[in-house]
Amino acid sequence: MTTDSSVVPETRAPEAPRRAMTGPAAGAARGAFERARESGARVMRGSAAVVAPVMRAVASTVGPVVKVVTPMGWLVLVLAVIALALSVIFGWQEFTFLGTVLLAAMLVSTAFLFGRASYGVVVELNPRRVVVGDRALGRMVVTNTGTKALPPTRMELPVGKGVAEFQLPAMKPKAEHEELFAVPTAKRAVIVAGPAESVRGDQIGLLRRALTWADAVDLFVHPRTVRLIPSAAGLVRDLEGQISNKITNNDIAFHALRPYVPGDDRRYVHWRTSARIGQLMVRQFQETRRSQLTIVHTSRSDLYASEAEFELALSVTASIAAQVIRDGTQMNVVSDEGVWRTQTVTSMLDASCRIEPSTNEFGSVRAFVRERTRRLPAPSVVMMVAGSRMSTADFRSVQALFGQDTSQVAFHVVEGAEPTISAVAGLTVVTIGDLKDLSKLVRGLGG
Repeated sequence: MTTDSSVVPETRAPEAPRRAMTGPAAGAARGAFERARESGARVMRGSAAVVAPVMRAVASTVGPVVKVVTPMGWLVLVLAVIALALSVIFGWQEFTFLGTVLLAAMLVSTAFLFGRASYGVVVELNPRRVVVGDRALGRMVVTNTGTKALPPTRMELPVGKGVAEFQLPAMKPKAEHEELFAVPTAKRAVIVAGPAESVRGDQIGLLRRALTWADAVDLFVHPRTVRLIPSAAGLVRDLEGQISNKITNNDIAFHALRPYVPGDDRRYVHWRTSARIGQLMVRQFQETRRSQLTIVHTSRSDLYASEAEFELALSVTASIAAQVIRDGTQMNVVSDEGVWRTQTVTSMLDASCRIEPSTNEFGSVRAFVRERTRRLPAPSVVMMVAGSRMSTADFRSVQALFGQDTSQVAFHVVEGAEPTISAVAGLTVVTIGDLKDLSKLVRGLGG
């Protein structure tokens, strides 16, 4: 007889919940951790204080040695190491020979690096400032300033993005050698000539040791400009000031009479009218402001159809700014790069040489103008120069940044377009397609 038996599952007593370490033990653990961390930080700082001078000393010693190896030299060294490694692994004599020859070539090349030189080098540009397309010549005069004769060597002179190479002959003490060179001026730019370097090295180009002898010299290639009529090209008509709609108690443009109030300057009491009506009356004036011109030149590349259009717009800006400076009118010129130097015509043209097409850094034309002009004096005339891809809406958005008393002119540069002058909701829009039309257009604005 069998009996059924049921299996009773084993039951465990519930585990006691783990408790976080509290009390004095936890405080001691945290203190030990903080002490260990501080100790580790001190060790790291001490190690850095010891290692850093050693690394600098190694770099100052090894750096000049590594610097003389050219990319071709590094390639030869790598091939030599690979060839010798293959010869050891596989026992190939051909690779042993190849690695030995390559290392011997590097060893022989070091002989060309030794020797002292004592040169005095002067680099001159004549003239230092030219207009696009004009001829610019340079002169490099090399003098042996030492007491011993110098062997023939090669002198390199970076000019812009290129490098001019000159082979100097053997030179006796105090001997001079002159080299002439032409500087390309087909494009507006700041061309840096120099620094001049004497070069020692092997004929293959594995090792190269260069010594600098002269500082760099800048050549400013100015944009083309045209001469405009005086008085800010007809755009700023009153050099003594422009009358605004703001009423003031002290100025030169009479507006009206009003009753006297305590505190008014008695010099402005109109005595004849006061005697006639039996009440003190004082003069009111319209505020006059000295002409303050702001020229805004946007250099965003996406607003111009071509590089030629960009250069035309820059020539327009430079032509107007040059005439304003000659007239003595207060002026600021701003572009995406910042505020130009406008103390003289030359400094303004030098600043224009550094303007390059830029990206949309500010998000919108309005944001760009607001940011670049917010620290400038309030203008009485604003002129904006932009390319063919600048829309009328963008011009209008800039117009809204200035008050109604501010005269505003937009120069819409469209290469090859017919010159026109139009008005859009109080904004004068000048379309110009050729620099020679600028003088005629500004005469039309002044009329």
